[in-house]
Amino acid sequence: MRRFRRAIVAVLALALVAGAIYAIVVVLQRSETLVTERCVAVVGSESHELATDQAANASLISAISVKRGLPPRAASIALATAMQESRLRNINYGDDAGPDSRGLFQQRPSQGWGTEAQVMDPVYATNAFYDGLVKVPGFETMEITQAAQAVQRSAFPRAYAQHEPMGRAFASALTGHSESSLNCELRMPEAAGDPAAVVDELSTAFGTQAATVQGRTVQLDIAGTQAWAVAHWAVANAKTLSITQVDVAGQTWNREKRNGWQASAAPSGPVTITVSAPTT
Repeated sequence: MRRFRRAIVAVLALALVAGAIYAIVVVLQRSETLVTERCVAVVGSESHELATDQAANASLISAISVKRGLPPRAASIALATAMQESRLRNINYGDDAGPDSRGLFQQRPSQGWGTEAQVMDPVYATNAFYDGLVKVPGFETMEITQAAQAVQRSAFPRAYAQHEPMGRAFASALTGHSESSLNCELRMPEAAGDPAAVVDELSTAFGTQAATVQGRTVQLDIAGTQAWAVAHWAVANAKTLSITQVDVAGQTWNREKRNGWQASAAPSGPVTITVSAPTT
């Protein structure tokens, strides 16, 4: 009888342990803290990763090239340049070679790039870079090192080349020339999104957009490369703007599912951007 009781106790103990382990595994699997936030651009067989803040800056740089009507090559050059100069971050310091260098492109006020406040403005800095790039004859067919050096006049001109594959992949996605090729894996937002803020940031990046706000969604009646440029921009800025879903051309990116772009019933017409709901 005692043996039987001991066996029952042992079985119950094992069941309790197994149940506890299962519960821990489930909690860990669902825990937002375990999500490694990142953005990945895949073009062909190549895959390149950026942190979420880097991807947001890359999306602005690329969007401005679209707004200006520049070829995707311009965005590739700009992204490789900014990665080398600042790691695609809007830093407020320079280095020994350029102690007054500032911003995404490490532009120097002492060399006529503008005031410190101007070069720290990502929109101004990006346009200043493109203003210099379009003055370079044949930049579209140049090696990135040559084109970037013609604008930047760097002490280390060959360093830009190492970032060309990343620049090409993210530029292709963010200018809309590679569909469903940019994915960001993110934790769920902690605050409600603001559709008006999405429209404001879109307008800053791409110029004034004919957007319709309805509830938690923003709709833009655009198609083709423009649609995918905006859709990928929305994914790249989903963290800061609390965007939870993007629909375009029969494809959907859903933040919660974390499975990239998937075929869906999304219409081929407008781009629809959805932000998170207020927490209750």
